[in-house]
Amino acid sequence: MHLTPPRPRLLRRGTWAETQVVAAALRTETVGGALLLLAAVAALLWANSPWRDLYAGLRDAHVGPAGLHLDLTLGQWAADGLLAVFFFVAGLELKREFLVGELCTPARAALPVAAALCGVALPAVLYTVVVSSLHAPDALRGWAVPTATDIAFALAVLAVIGTHLPSALRSFLLTLAVVDDLVAIAIIAIFYTRSLDLGSLLLALVPLLLFTVLVQRRIAHPAVLLPLAFATWVLVHQSGVHATVAGVLLGLAVPVRPRSSASRASTLPAATDVAQRFEHVLRPLSAGVAVPVFAFFAAGVSVTGHGGGAGSTLRDAAAIGVVAGLVLGKLAGVFGGTWAFARFTRAELDEDLSWWDVLGLSLLAGIGFTVSLLVGELAFGLGSERDDHVRLAVLGGSVLSALLASVVLRARNRVYRRLAELETTDLDGDGVPDYFEGGPGGTT
Repeated sequence: MHLTPPRPRLLRRGTWAETQVVAAALRTETVGGALLLLAAVAALLWANSPWRDLYAGLRDAHVGPAGLHLDLTLGQWAADGLLAVFFFVAGLELKREFLVGELCTPARAALPVAAALCGVALPAVLYTVVVSSLHAPDALRGWAVPTATDIAFALAVLAVIGTHLPSALRSFLLTLAVVDDLVAIAIIAIFYTRSLDLGSLLLALVPLLLFTVLVQRRIAHPAVLLPLAFATWVLVHQSGVHATVAGVLLGLAVPVRPRSSASRASTLPAATDVAQRFEHVLRPLSAGVAVPVFAFFAAGVSVTGHGGGAGSTLRDAAAIGVVAGLVLGKLAGVFGGTWAFARFTRAELDEDLSWWDVLGLSLLAGIGFTVSLLVGELAFGLGSERDDHVRLAVLGGSVLSALLASVVLRARNRVYRRLAELETTDLDGDGVPDYFEGGPGGTT
C-alpha cells in the first residue's frame, strides 16, 4: 500500500532551550520598547508645547571636536553614535542566527528569509508606485523608509494588548526582524552614502582588524577594545558611510562559538560565548538608552508648526507612500511571502496555529520606527520639511499597523492563553514544560 508522506509543518515550536533564548531576548526588547514609546510620546508633547523652542535648541545643540568632523548636534550624536550601539547588538544577533541560531541551516532559514525579503521588497515597490503615480519624482529617494520593522516597538505593542503569543510565532518575529535589520544595514551602506572618502574607509580597517584579532583571541578588556571600536566608528563616519555601519562590522567580528583552548593573553575562558557575553552587557544599553534617546530626538516633530504639520503631511506623496508601505506593503510582503512559501513547498502551518496568526504577525511587522526614521533623515535631510512629513507618516503608519494587529491578535487571545498554559505546565517536575518533551520539535 502506498503511503503519502506527511506534509512539512511551518512555524513549529522549537526546543525548550531555543525558546528560553528567544524569551530572554524578547524580555529586554519589550522593556526597551516601552521606554521607546515613552520617549517618543515625550518628544511629541514637548515639540508641540509652548516650550517647543527649548526642545529644538536641545536637539540642535552642537557638541564635539570640529577637527575630527565630530562637531555634531545632539540629534546627530543620537543617530550616528548611540545607534551604533544598537547596530553592534544587531551584528551580534546576525552572526549568532546565521552560525548557530535559526538561520544556521538552509531548511530553517528559508521561511523567515523569504518572508523578510518579501516584507522589504513589497513596501519599497508600493512606495515607489504611490510616489510615481502622484508625480513626485523628488520623493523617490525615500523608497527604503517603510522597509524596516521595529522589533522593540512591536513587542511593546504585544505587551500592551496582553497577547500570549506562542513561542513559535515569537521566534519567527524575532528572526524576521534580524533578517530585516541585515537588509536595512545593506541599504543604508549602499544607497545612502552620498560621498565616499576611500582613504578614511581603508584606514578604518586597521582598528577593525585589531579589534577582530583581540576578540577572536578572547581578549575582551574594555580599556583595549573601546578605543579601537571608537577609532573604527570615527573613521567610518569620516569616510561618508553612515557611522552605524561600523557598529555592525564590529559586532560581526565577535566570535559566537566556544573554543577548545585559549591563549595566555586571553581574559576570557576558551569555553566562553563571547558574543553572548557582549550581548548580555550591551543589549540593555541599546534597548534602554540608545534607542529611546534616538527616539526622543527623532520623534519630536510639530503637528501644526513647521512644514504645515499634519495637514501638509497628508498631501505629501512621500508621507502617503510611507503609510501605504508600512500598512499595506508589509502586510502583503510578510503574509504573501509566507503563504507563497507554504504553497510552493506544499507545507502546512503547525496544527496549533492558523493563517489569522500570520495575518496578525504581518500587520505587526508594519510597525517601523527606529530604522525608518533614520532612513528618512538620510533620504531627505534632518529638519527638512519633507523629513518632518516622513516622521509623522512613520508614526501614523506604525500606530495604524499596531491597531490593526491588535484587533486580529486579540481575537485569537483565547487560543494563545491555552498554548501559554501548555508551554508552562511541568507535571513531571523536571524543569522542562511537558509541551516541549516528545513529539516533533521536542527535546527527546
